[in-house]
Amino acid sequence: MTTESPKKRRSQHWFGGTSKDNFIHRSWMKSEGLPDDSFDGRPVIGICNTWSELTPCNQHFRQIAERVKHGVLQAGGIAVEFPVSSLGETLMRPTAMLYRNLASMDVEEAIRAHPLDGVVLLAGCDKTTPATLMGAASVDLPTLVVSGGAMLNGNYRGEPIGSGTHVWKFSEAVNAGKMTLPQFMQAESCMSRSAGVCMTMGTASTMASMVEALGVSLPTNAAIPAVDSRRLELAQRSGRMIVDMVERDMRLSHVLTREAFENAIRVCGAIGGSTNAVIHLIAIAGRMGVPLSLDDWDRLGRDIPTIVNLMPSGEYLMEDFYYAGGLPVVMKRLLEAGLLHGDAITVNNRTQAQNIEHAECFNDKVIRPLDKPLVEQGGLAVLRGNLAPQGAVIKPSAATARLLQHRGKAVVFENIEHYKERIMDPDLDIDANSVMVLKNCGPKGYPGMAEVGNMGLPPKLLQQGITDMVRISDARMSGTAFGTVVLHVAPEAAAGGPLALVQDGDEIELDVAGRGLHLHVSDAELARRRLAWVAPPEPASGYVRLYHRHVLQADQGADLDFLVGCRGDAVPRDSH
Repeated sequence: MTTESPKKRRSQHWFGGTSKDNFIHRSWMKSEGLPDDSFDGRPVIGICNTWSELTPCNQHFRQIAERVKHGVLQAGGIAVEFPVSSLGETLMRPTAMLYRNLASMDVEEAIRAHPLDGVVLLAGCDKTTPATLMGAASVDLPTLVVSGGAMLNGNYRGEPIGSGTHVWKFSEAVNAGKMTLPQFMQAESCMSRSAGVCMTMGTASTMASMVEALGVSLPTNAAIPAVDSRRLELAQRSGRMIVDMVERDMRLSHVLTREAFENAIRVCGAIGGSTNAVIHLIAIAGRMGVPLSLDDWDRLGRDIPTIVNLMPSGEYLMEDFYYAGGLPVVMKRLLEAGLLHGDAITVNNRTQAQNIEHAECFNDKVIRPLDKPLVEQGGLAVLRGNLAPQGAVIKPSAATARLLQHRGKAVVFENIEHYKERIMDPDLDIDANSVMVLKNCGPKGYPGMAEVGNMGLPPKLLQQGITDMVRISDARMSGTAFGTVVLHVAPEAAAGGPLALVQDGDEIELDVAGRGLHLHVSDAELARRRLAWVAPPEPASGYVRLYHRHVLQADQGADLDFLVGCRGDAVPRDSH
């Protein structure tokens, strides 16, 4: 009888031997105070930290990292923390999305280049979650995510306010003359009251929910507030769990299956999740080699009722969501309705059904029953037509119902600067039935596809009491935003898509129920306009030029074409 020898851990290629290189690797690590038995073959766990003082959402990650380390040590592993690019949505210009793919490269190469057997990703602010998960997926080691959690609920003059959501509302109230500038300034400190991400169901909390729905975090990860001690407790348990995952050789590819992505799409509809989740999940799936398209989003998510009553679609905030029972309640209700793959495996080696078996709702006003939803069809709607041949998206739960079927004349803004020049003009030829169209704000056009799609309305209409209009662009919008806003039009204007050809006065028809977006201009006229169209100039140099040349369109996840796919964890050749 023969006994198969245990597989050599990846880290042992650095630490396990007597060669000159092994000597170098161990010796320099010993300068940090590590004893000899640190290199005896026990799992080496990397803690990928997106902490930065330029990313206020992630300011508490040093403390979270310490708790993860405690967990790793308790389970018999070695914990090594390392920094990667931190993408702060609130400060980065022209947009953090421009650097999501760059950060993913940083994560991927940092993991592959170092003696790591497993990885814990610390992610919070919008793009840090998809960037770290995309990079890790391209290496495919045992990996789990610890999210940073949402900040405390905002409160202004005794009323709850949501980060992002109330920025848009207050800004338009100032323009409408309903709020004074001093009041607007006072609200700043009332909105952001602690560490953590937006406490609305914005992109950050949506992506934390997607992480839990995908099964790459421990249960309850999505909703625990950033400053709640249970966030630290979850981090410590995650440290233990990643060591167990290494022992089981449970890699990302074992968890990020087709079924996992289908679960995430349905959960996104149920929580009223951000439109940004479409782009990020398609990009993550592309790194993992799992087919995922806009059609999947529409097919799987279009009939999902939104049952989480959170801003911007509803009235509550993330603290309330957690106290009501959090994401496990949502997933249990979907499972009971036959809308979830309960047998999908998760990082704790339990199925989703097992993880949510004992979930209990403590507030049906926050997490509604499926038969009493906030919005009956809350999933993100995918639109197609001659204006968006490759698709566009809209979030019906955040839109005005009467505008979901609309036909109006276009008021065109060639770029964001043109919009800012025209929108304040009291003589602008625009009314409540007009369709606002913004061009050249897509992946190539901005570049980076900024969150400018929820264009503020003209002050002269705000002063008339108009609060929403149909808006169309190749841009994104913040997950905290609201309105009848069509986004991610593909191909984008800067790539020569039909959006580039729209002119003032053209009639545009939006039909969300029929999934249509049509420009009522003849093919002959569009062909004539195309002959006169000139592509915007390419960026001069640097990363932005690389991005511009290789970025895919929104319907393909806006990844760089040469980054799609999993390149694995092969150990690089010796360094000396």
